[in-house]
Amino acid sequence: MLMKFDKMHGCGNDYIYVSGFDYKFDAKKKEELAIRLSDRHFGIGSDGLIFINPSDIADFEMEMYNADGSRSEMCGNGMRCVAKYVYDHKLTDKTEFVVESMGKLKYITLTVEEGKVLSVTVDMGEPILTPAEIPVMAPSTMDKFVSEKVRIDNREFNITCVSMGNPHAVIFTDPDDVLKYGPHVENNKLFPRRVNAEFVKVIDRNNVQMRVWERGTGETLACGTGCCATAVACVLNGVTDNEVTVHVLGGKIKIKWNKEDNHVYMTGPASFAFSGQVEV
Repeated sequence: MLMKFDKMHGCGNDYIYVSGFDYKFDAKKKEELAIRLSDRHFGIGSDGLIFINPSDIADFEMEMYNADGSRSEMCGNGMRCVAKYVYDHKLTDKTEFVVESMGKLKYITLTVEEGKVLSVTVDMGEPILTPAEIPVMAPSTMDKFVSEKVRIDNREFNITCVSMGNPHAVIFTDPDDVLKYGPHVENNKLFPRRVNAEFVKVIDRNNVQMRVWERGTGETLACGTGCCATAVACVLNGVTDNEVTVHVLGGKIKIKWNKEDNHVYMTGPASFAFSGQVEV
């Protein structure tokens, strides 16, 4: 059977997008497809596979698989691309709607000019800072895991942990440390569900540089939830204001941690690369 797909990316964080309205597979098949199609030599090539499905509790559902076939609770760049996908494919004509991801709701606002989606803002909700809910292994008396000393391989880092629906460990260091230490952070015993690792350099009060190691994929050119977690970690550590532009390898993503409602808002591009069909 031939399956139609769109290839899209948010600041270079690229995924294969498939309509779950048109194609039905069981979980095992989806995992196999994610692994096979994400391969950059023998497949289409991507950071993972995302299905856009109908939802009983929202306008749409995003079902996201990493390149290694594992499910992920949330993907910020993926969410923005899903928003563009449903608008471009005329599944909705609304510029404000709701997308479900693993049972959690995200509220979308599109910026559209002359029928084209220029950018997408996602209300990412409140950051989760309680260690047990991130999850990170920490004493039960600890209410936040902020700038805690952790030995990773042959070095000691100060790590701040945040969940934006998926777990993140933010480290203020040379972003180029990502390749050497990213795999060790991802698989450290502190993180029972593994973790996404952000390596961050502060430029000024409103700009930071970040490279990211995503669990189940490796280094990617951007990570939307990672940018959100980075901004939250920056505020918690007092190194930036609550509005931050995160400079990633694939571009820039604007993050605001709104003090009034405690929600994190992410604004960035969503880009179409190409469409095609593949034997499944």
